[in-house]
Amino acid sequence: MDNNAIRQLLEPAVEDMGYELVMVETTGSPSGGQLLRAYIDAPGGILLEDCEQVSRQVSAILDVEDPIKGEYTLEVSSPGVDRPLIKPEHFQRFQGSQVKVLMRETHLGRRRFTGLLIEAAPEFAVVEVDGEAYELAYRTMERANLVGLD
Repeated sequence: MDNNAIRQLLEPAVEDMGYELVMVETTGSPSGGQLLRAYIDAPGGILLEDCEQVSRQVSAILDVEDPIKGEYTLEVSSPGVDRPLIKPEHFQRFQGSQVKVLMRETHLGRRRFTGLLIEAAPEFAVVEVDGEAYELAYRTMERANLVGLD
């Protein structure tokens, strides 16, 4: 089962608990042990107790549905200062923030765009890099994150 399918399986329960399921990722291999990481968020931020509560609920769902082959470890955490941007709604919420976008393929001569998120439309985001605006389609992004300010 891929990360999208796992997300669809877990998202309703996590949202019913009052949290947003930001992203699900798996690392490792079925033979060598895998890590399933779920990032959650809430308007007031995330505490350790929130992660523990969601972890118990998600574990119960995973035990019943068994979507992952082999042994795995579940980790639930907050998205942190370098929060991933996955859905168009995430981009809309963080307009005016510094972002880093990695495209799957070269776009206008580059793959990496780090700058100000000036617009978030339904199909694309506009990122201003060194005074120039770039329209970047969500479907062609490999990864996008907020840029954490130290």
